[in-house]
Amino acid sequence: MNICPYLELSFQILGKKWNGLIIHYLSLCKNGTAHFTDMKRDLPDITPRALSLKLSELIEYGLIEKKVTSGSSVTIFYELTEKGRSLATALQPIQKWALEHMNLEQSKGGE
Repeated sequence: MNICPYLELSFQILGKKWNGLIIHYLSLCKNGTAHFTDMKRDLPDITPRALSLKLSELIEYGLIEKKVTSGSSVTIFYELTEKGRSLATALQPIQKWALEHMNLEQSKGGE
């Protein structure tokens, strides 16, 4: 039996700590965009270094892009690409499944 290489690649991306949560987080933000400091505040368990590395990784996958605007000051924010928005949409049924079938208290015990 052959395993689909596309599904395998998808799990390689989503199986890395924080990747799925960052995609989901950005999908919840207005226009799919957020500043680094917003993400760090709202994802408190991730270190700034890990967040920076994960953002760079997701940029390499083409799921998010870094936008820099200049005016009176330079503003940097991260935005889901079309590919990233599509992945965020694909994660919604998984979230629904988890809400119906997962118990957070039990999962902490290693179920």
